[in-house]
Amino acid sequence: MSDNQSDNDTRGLMVAPQTALSATPTPSDLLRLAIDKGADLDRLERLMDLQAKYEAGQARKAFTSAMTDLKSRNLTVRKDKSVAFSGTAYTHSSLAEVVETVVRHMADAGLSHRWTVAQEGKSITVACVITHELGHSEQVVMTAAPDDSGKKNAIQQVASTITYLQRYTLMAACGLASRDMPDDDGRGSERQQEYKAPAAITEDQAAELSDLMRSTHTAPADFLRWLNAGVESVAELPAVHFRRAKAALEKKAEKTAKEVADGLAA
Repeated sequence: MSDNQSDNDTRGLMVAPQTALSATPTPSDLLRLAIDKGADLDRLERLMDLQAKYEAGQARKAFTSAMTDLKSRNLTVRKDKSVAFSGTAYTHSSLAEVVETVVRHMADAGLSHRWTVAQEGKSITVACVITHELGHSEQVVMTAAPDDSGKKNAIQQVASTITYLQRYTLMAACGLASRDMPDDDGRGSERQQEYKAPAAITEDQAAELSDLMRSTHTAPADFLRWLNAGVESVAELPAVHFRRAKAALEKKAEKTAKEVADGLAA
């Protein structure tokens, strides 16, 4: 469909009264109006194609916004597993640690993940697919040979590689990094120095959140537990959580206002 043809379809429907369309009509609005006006099949198909492209664009924007939200939470994966064999010793992040760190936050942002696994000869390929609730998805793919380190049998070699690739494709897809955990051999000050408390929200931000909680009858303790930010008071809330906290409270306020309006209209 050419741009001129699309413009013609749009202009042909824009003559409708203001009450028929919103101030900025979407392809869905135009399609609905076309159906009401008995438009021919060819025009309906072009408008449906336009709507599909519009929805795909909106889904991409929502995906990007959700990933920005996820990365703003400054998630870091601990290296929680130690391995030692044949003179080799190292620590790494387990798959469980990676999943536990990121999945709940992904869900809060409207994101989910899944893996696909394929094997061809000695090559094992794992793809981590990140999908937004509106349907847009992106993936990171990695390939490796079976892990023949240590004394693994053939099946264990394949399973080890799959787990490895699942771990690192998920980390790469979400922009995560592993952080070494210092040995706790009496050097507690080193641990405290490495894990500095994140900057808290400002007094104005704390007041804004408190006002929103009062207006929505939200208990601060319950809300902070839902945020899972590791603090017990609004004033201590890390700044990286402010945008998500405000958005959640504003959404609750809108829902409450709508329910009140619907009740008055009934």
